[in-house]
Formats: sequence, C-alpha cells, structure tokens
Amino acid sequence: MKLTAMMFLTVDGVYQGPGAPDEDRRGGFERGGWLGPYANQETWRFITSVYERADALLLGRVTWEIWEAYWPHHDEGDPVSHGINVLPKYVPSTTLTDPTWQNTHVIEGDVEAAVRELKAKPGRELQVHGSGGLLRWLLERDLVDELNLLLYPVVLGDGLRLFPERGQTHDLTLVESRSMPSGVTIQTYRPGGRATFGNVAE
Repeated sequence: MKLTAMMFLTVDGVYQGPGAPDEDRRGGFERGGWLGPYANQETWRFITSVYERADALLLGRVTWEIWEAYWPHHDEGDPVSHGINVLPKYVPSTTLTDPTWQNTHVIEGDVEAAVRELKAKPGRELQVHGSGGLLRWLLERDLVDELNLLLYPVVLGDGLRLFPERGQTHDLTLVESRSMPSGVTIQTYRPGGRATFGNVAE
C-alpha cells in the first residue's frame, strides 16, 4: 500500500483543532474551529475522493481518541464517515489498551518496522489524517509517499504546528496544485528526502 497523508493547515502551519472549539484544547488552545468558515462542496468532494482510495488508516493516539468519541455516532454511510468507522485503524501507542472501536489495532514495539510491514501489504492506500506528531515522525523516516496539504487562509498565531521552528529538512516535489472558491489551496507533494542548499545564481 502507498502511504499517503492529508492534513488541514493554517497559513502559519497550525493543525490543531480544525473542526470545533473543543476538539483539541491541548496546551490551553482556544482557537479551534477555524476550518468551518471555509467549508464548501468542492473541498468536500476532494476530501471524499481521498477517503475513497483508503484501504486502512494510520492514526496518532490523540486523533484516534477524538475520532472515537465522534464518528461512531455520525456514520452517514458516505466514504468519509463510514470509511473511518469500518476501515482498519492502526494506532502506534504505549498507552492505548483494549480499544473497543471496531477494527482498531494498536501498534506496539518497533513502529517503523510495523509501518513498513503495512506498506508492503497489497492494497491501495494506507492513509494518515491529522496526527501531526505522527506525520512529522513518518516524514523524518521517509515513510510518506504522498502528502496532501489543505492550506486555509487564516493565521492563528497559536497552536500545534506540523513543522517546528527547528527540525528535519524535507524536499517536496509538487505533483498537483488547486484552489477552492473559499480561498483554500490544496497542494499535493511527493516527499523526496532531505533538502539541498546552494548559492543563488547571479
């Protein structure tokens, strides 16, 4: 399976709490719910098309907990809500034990080896949604094959960011770029290892 990721980001790189004010208040975050004002059908069609390609999900523990509290009660039978509920969900965690949400599998021990094993299985896509810490970890180990960043035209000035001020470099090849009527832009990248550096030609 190809490992792909989709992440909602603000212009200043925040991924925390896009869906609702109380979705993720870690660190005293009070600016959640920034995605709603920019929702539109065209963006939703793109999101749905991504989920239609999923054969399994790879989620961080916090994202899994947020989803586990919401999606079992909001299954509308569409590729997003129903897919999230029924697809295999793999969660790297040392603290999550005996999950009751259907088709949840906890990854313990060597996470990198487990992810590589999942990628080697037949299928279409193993997808990461949200899970900023996990996604950053996967990128640092060159495990991500495709990265879909949905960039929302808002600056929050607070919140958890996908890329910290100091961290690993990444070279990204732009595969596709599109813009939505709301001002949201969708950038699809193919990660290509580390960034390179040199002088600007005169």
